[in-house]
Amino acid sequence: MKKGILISLEGPEGAGKSSVLEALLPFLENIGTGIVTTREPGGVKIAEDIRAVILDPAHTEMDAKTELLLYIASRRQHLAERVLPALDQGKTVIMDRFIDSSVAYQGYGRGLSVTDIEWLNQFATDGLKPDLTLYFDIDVEEGLARIAKNQDREINRLDLEGLGLHQRVRQGYLAILGKEPDRFVKIDASQPLDAVVRDSLAVIQNRFGKLS
Repeated sequence: MKKGILISLEGPEGAGKSSVLEALLPFLENIGTGIVTTREPGGVKIAEDIRAVILDPAHTEMDAKTELLLYIASRRQHLAERVLPALDQGKTVIMDRFIDSSVAYQGYGRGLSVTDIEWLNQFATDGLKPDLTLYFDIDVEEGLARIAKNQDREINRLDLEGLGLHQRVRQGYLAILGKEPDRFVKIDASQPLDAVVRDSLAVIQNRFGKLS
């Protein structure tokens, strides 16, 4: 039975999730021990190998269902090998992307059945959902402009997609927010980084108090 706390970070491309997590971590470590940070796809070797296949810019011919199934396979291995053991030990796990990314990107973005994706997520995770999801919301054009300006960021296959896909992804996230407002909390990611970190920390502290 899950004893730890699971927090996921979600958002469209350029929302700054990784930067927020890096800046947020020292504050979280001050209010709790046993903080584990990880990412999807990836986090463990097998899942990182799958990530490389998914995001390789050369793989433009990848079918949408193939893409989805690779994400699901990566998710399961990551959970089994890293996330579930940490939660069983009572740790706080913070994930850069999780189940909602599949709904937003492959469901709303690619047009695959959201019902099917939710079933696959259920199958891969044994029904595990985050205790809290911070959704970093930003206008699509602004997010993509950030990526274009960041010369240190690796350009992946999803970055090469047209504007329409990214707009549908954002609408997907907003739809999830409407369905699960207690779990899914929107943060204005267009603010300066320190303001986004402050807002994120406030939500976490209000929800959990002192972390495990």
